Parts: sequence; C-alpha cells; structure tokens
Amino acid sequence: MIRTTTPAVLTMLASLATLCSTGCRDRGAPSEPAAAQHEPAAAPTNRVDIPDGVRRNLGVTFAKVESRSVARTLRVPGRFEPMPTARREYRAPLAGRIELLVTQYQRVEAGTPLYRIDAPAWRGLAEEIIAVEAKVASMGPLREAHRVHERSLADKVALWKARLTQLDELRAAGGGSAAQFTDARATLNATQAELADVMETDAALQAEDAEANARLRGMQARRAALLAAGGCPQAESMQFVVCAVAAGVVASIDVTQGGLVADSANVVEVVQPEQVRFRARALQGDLGRLRDGLPSRVVAPNADGSSVALLGTLAIGIAADPDGRTIDLVFMPSSVASGEAFPWARAGVAASLEVTLDFTPGQEAADSGQTLAIPMNAVVRDGITPIIFRRDPKNPDKAIRLDADLGVDDGRWVVIKSGVKEGDEIVVAGNFQLMLATSGIAAKGGHFHSDGTFHEGKD
Repeated sequence: MIRTTTPAVLTMLASLATLCSTGCRDRGAPSEPAAAQHEPAAAPTNRVDIPDGVRRNLGVTFAKVESRSVARTLRVPGRFEPMPTARREYRAPLAGRIELLVTQYQRVEAGTPLYRIDAPAWRGLAEEIIAVEAKVASMGPLREAHRVHERSLADKVALWKARLTQLDELRAAGGGSAAQFTDARATLNATQAELADVMETDAALQAEDAEANARLRGMQARRAALLAAGGCPQAESMQFVVCAVAAGVVASIDVTQGGLVADSANVVEVVQPEQVRFRARALQGDLGRLRDGLPSRVVAPNADGSSVALLGTLAIGIAADPDGRTIDLVFMPSSVASGEAFPWARAGVAASLEVTLDFTPGQEAADSGQTLAIPMNAVVRDGITPIIFRRDPKNPDKAIRLDADLGVDDGRWVVIKSGVKEGDEIVVAGNFQLMLATSGIAAKGGHFHSDGTFHEGKD
C-alpha cells in the first residue's frame, strides 16, 4: 500500500529541520543583528590570485600563445645523432711513453695541449737533422776550397801549354833543346791529370752536397708533417706535444697515464656535442605530403613553451624500410652552420620533429593556415568543460579562468579560437589546482546532520 503524506505531517517535518539547524549554532553566543546576517555576498569573479608564493608552491609555469599551422603540421618522433664530422681522433704519431695533459669530459679549445709523448724516434729525428744541417753547412767552404784549387790548376795548365808552344816554335827555328820540350810536355800532362782529379772530387762533393740537402729537406718535411699532425707549433724539445685542432669535449681517453703506446695508436677522442642532426622515422603513407627543403623545427618533448625551438630544413632519407613501412627524415639544424648553441640538443636526446606541410616561399600567415594555438597540457577539464587560465596582462599576480574555445590539435598544440591574443601567457603547470580552487562543481567543506542535511563550514 502506498502511503501519502498529509499537509500536517509536512509542516511538522519542516519545523524539526528548522530546530536541528538552530541547534548547530552556539547557544551561548549572542544572536547577530539581522542586518549582519544578510550582508550582500561578494560578486562572483573569474579571477584567482596567484602571487609569487602561490606560484612557487604550486610550481606554476606559463606558455605563450603562438601563431602556428596546427592543421598543417606533421609531428614525427625521433632522436638527435652526432654528425659524421663531430668526432676527431688524436692518434700517436710516434711510439713512446704518454703523459696526458687533459681529463675526460674536459672542454678544450683549438690549440689546447692534449698529451705529450716521449718518443725515441722524435729525439733521433732531431739529432739527425742537427747532424745533416752541420754537414750541409760544412760543404760550402769545402767546395769553395776545391774550386780555388781547380782554378789554380787550370791556370797552371794554361801556363805550361804556352811554354810548350814557345819551345815548339824554338825547335822549329832550329834552337831549343829536346829535353826541355820533353820536360814541359810531362809537366803539362801531370798538371792536367791533377786538374781532372780535382774536378772529379768537386763533382763528388757537389753530389754529396745535393744528397745532404735532399736528406735535410726530407727530414724537415717529416718533422713539419708531425708538427702539423700535432695541431700546434712547439718549441724545440725532446718531447712531442699533440694539441687540439678544433674546440670540443674530451669524450674518451684510450691510454693510461705514463703508458707506452705504439705508432698510430688512438690516444684521445674529442667530440663537438653541438654538431648534431635529427633523425626521425615517418610513415611511408606521408611521402606524398613531404619533400626536401620543407621548413621544420624540433622541440624538446618536455618543453613548456618557454624554450626556443630548433629551426632547420628537412631532407628525406635515401632509403626506406619495407618491413616497417617507414622512411627516415633527416633534419639539419640551422644552428650548426650559424654556431648558435642549444644545450638540450645532444646526441641521443629524443624529441619531436614538426614539419610544416605544403609550404611555399612568401606565403602569408593567413594563407598558410596559421592560427593561435596553446599547448594541450595547458587545457584542464572541469567536468566536461575545457578550462584555461590566462595570466592577467594588467596584474601578473592574477589569473583569469576562461572556458576554452578549442579547435583542431596535432597531439601537442591545440587551436584556441577566442579569448586570447598572441603573446598572452597561459598557465601550464599548476592549472589543475587552480581549476579546483575556482570550480563550482567540486564539493565544499561542511558537515552532515542526523536528518541528512548538509551544511557548509564547521558550525
């Protein structure tokens, strides 16, 4: 049987509820004036205070509203890898004992001494050069003395030739002596023989001088090649010093301090960590939308929008993977050529490559599909309503709660259609706590009575 409630019963239940609520109050406290109990409530606002202390406690961070081609952006995961020219090996030019002058992970500049090698071959080369230089220096005076002797003998030969001619004329005139003519002829022949010996000796000295000079040039060229391989000029020393050719970081040391190394053994490897490129793997189904030279950018996976993206151009790989149906995309950062430093761009760092599709040079922002966008993690939901918090441009210690009018997204950025302008700061980290503080759906503090009624507050 269904029971009905009479009007008298309803009136009695309402009176009991009134008594219960009255009992929650402090009976000993004087009743407040009626005017105080009915003060007008504060007007509702969509602003919340975020002073510096609150921002630090909640870890609040901001991202700026950007103009991006969200609908025409292809995002591909990948990683940084060192360029083939980023590594440089420094090998021992000579066998000997190594003295290291750097430590691992030390940053070096061009010309910084890396290690010193005590090589017997280097000392022997220096001694040979000194000996050959002395020999070459002595060959000049020796050859000059031979040339003086040669000229003297040549003059003597000419003199005896003239004497022999005179004796021959006297003999033809019926005078002179046969013995004198014979002695003159013998003296001339002996002088000519001596002159020939001196000329032969001078030719040998000339050949020896040329050989010594050639040896000296060869040894000097070898020393110059070793010094060029060492990377820095050095004073005359019995120890060979190897210096860095380019700036970088000492990645590995393959010898022990004071150890012996063989000729051409690897000693130190120096890398240039900023010399990197980005390799991503895209689906072959996107090949129709990709081409070489498309403007691209790489952003760190945990960037909150405050970090500067790495800009560059795209190159499609030369081969694809038929099993995985993928193809490599190689991104060449423009910072490598310009020398601009991005500390987070290091070999092995995973990130995302963002490629702007269907780009033509000189295209305007309105024609290229660029719209205002914010990071997707800046959006928090209050029930089913997407909410964002915009920093008040007039008061940086306040945030304005806005219902987000969202558009398409690319997995990381989402189009925001209204309520913001480019350059506005949007709360990224800490937005969930701000949503709870400003939510009209979250349960407020209070207590329940025995009749099932709920009252806000402690009393």
